Amino acid sequence: MTSVGQAQADRIDPAAVDALLARARREVEEGVLPSCQIALARHGELVAFETFGDATATTRYVVFSCVKAFVAGAVWALMGDGSLDVSLPVGEYVPEFAVSGKEAVTVEQLLVHTAGFPHALLGPPEWDTREGRLETFGRWSLEWEPGTAYEYHPTSAHWVLAEIIERIGGEAYSDVVHRRVTEPAGLPRRVLGIPVEDQEDIATIEIRGQMATADELEAVLGVRELPRATDAYDALLYLNRPDVRSLGIPGGGGIMGADELALFYQALLHDQGRIWRPEILADATGTIRNRFSDPLFGSPANRTLGLTLAGDDGLGFIRGFGTATSSRAFGHGGAAGQIGWADPETGLSLGFATNGVDANVIRQGRRGIDISTLAGACVLAG
Repeated sequence: MTSVGQAQADRIDPAAVDALLARARREVEEGVLPSCQIALARHGELVAFETFGDATATTRYVVFSCVKAFVAGAVWALMGDGSLDVSLPVGEYVPEFAVSGKEAVTVEQLLVHTAGFPHALLGPPEWDTREGRLETFGRWSLEWEPGTAYEYHPTSAHWVLAEIIERIGGEAYSDVVHRRVTEPAGLPRRVLGIPVEDQEDIATIEIRGQMATADELEAVLGVRELPRATDAYDALLYLNRPDVRSLGIPGGGGIMGADELALFYQALLHDQGRIWRPEILADATGTIRNRFSDPLFGSPANRTLGLTLAGDDGLGFIRGFGTATSSRAFGHGGAAGQIGWADPETGLSLGFATNGVDANVIRQGRRGIDISTLAGACVLAG
């Protein structure tokens, strides 16, 4: 990590970093979170990396949907090979998917969450085998016409992306992500499909606190209840199972440290490993392909080819970037408040991970805004 003297020379504000770390520490000390990790990086190196609570610097966390950025990275690599065209229908690569009205769904729509089947389910035992997954794909039906609206697909679209990656890459999707993305990015540990014998340092997910009241939800979100909230918590706890961790759910089963998350985003900023073609990487990190309204927040989705862009409409904090990052900041968060982003304007990247599922989604949301805002302010002006 950067020393104080080096940080000042590199325009890193030590006082701002201290404030960031204090904010990350606060809710661990208050008992809201059992532990957390936070990492800030710039110029390809860690500026700060701390672990608080019942964990160590080598602890890994389930970062849930933060892993979607890594799966997207594998897609971009295949695009660079010329073996994948995201404008084509999914059926060009996975014919078994293109039934029951899904024939027109494109690969791009999977990545930008406009594919039309956000609530499609895939679980055990079907997800354990290719045959089971393909049979389930065939049973899925559309909830609305692809390309006409946005609703976040928590896991469904990425199961299909994983099959596409596997067919083109010639090996398990988790292996393709490791070989084509994380390993050349300088991250030696696997982030998907962790073998059971290599799971000892993964933090156990815990639910903490009480759910927000109806009045709190209405005051902040304009609704008095969140649909399927209890089911969502149960689904997150499922990632404590060794067999599920080893499966590597492509839309939400990523496992890593906050340092690895921050350094992955440095790879997206600098690509010293020459993982992606420059024009593809620039497109994926800077071109909005989905501006449909988010049904939960009422703001434009600002989805790129696998990521979210902060945007210049003043609503970047809703999208997970706080209020101090630039409009060009890009990233992808995860359930339970996991954070991963990079800001091309400052060169900063942030990783935040916790094994605490805060039942109070309002408090969780405010934590994320605070941490991202403080992180975005860690570079001195001038």
